[in-house]
Amino acid sequence: MTFMRRYEELRAIKQELAARDWFPGTSGNLAIRTSGVPVEFLVTASGKDKRQTTPDDFVHVDTTGQLIGEQSGRPSAETLLHVEVFNRTDAGCSLHVHTIANNVISELYGDQGSITFSGQEIIKALGKWEEDATVTVPIIPNHADIPTLAAAFAPHVTADSGAVLIRNHGITVWAPTAFEAKKHLEAFEFLFNYTLTLQSCRQSIH
Repeated sequence: MTFMRRYEELRAIKQELAARDWFPGTSGNLAIRTSGVPVEFLVTASGKDKRQTTPDDFVHVDTTGQLIGEQSGRPSAETLLHVEVFNRTDAGCSLHVHTIANNVISELYGDQGSITFSGQEIIKALGKWEEDATVTVPIIPNHADIPTLAAAFAPHVTADSGAVLIRNHGITVWAPTAFEAKKHLEAFEFLFNYTLTLQSCRQSIH
């Protein structure tokens, strides 16, 4: 797949997630692999309003997250998270968004260190088809120092698909393709919203 095809895939995802208001205050970042050996990828430029489309929305970086060649922008602050994904797995796309639902879930279950979902049809979107399938999302502390955050994140990056919640910060989801990464992100956000809505309804009943 050509570099420009990857660029267009990432641009389309940015536009779709922006339409859902999943990038409040310029938060969030997206990345897509452009090369396997050596590892290179496109990542959203820092400080951009992701509801807008400009020629400088993404920057091209190497295996360490450093700019390749002369470019006008700078990589997103959380680029090191995507570095861990692309260096540790064969994932093709990595998405990081801040939503109210994933922040609230991460706070409610943060002390437990993870949250497990079961009995939900949407889990099939994550590639789990067993009738009693479960999925667990680890929750890590929100270290302000990004290298420290990346070090806490890295042990959970063990497969070509996965997700990690950062407490009161956001979720990072990755998968082999851009389509699958977006699908997985949508499934996790559904699970978060469902869980919060169900808890609210139960409290109202009691």
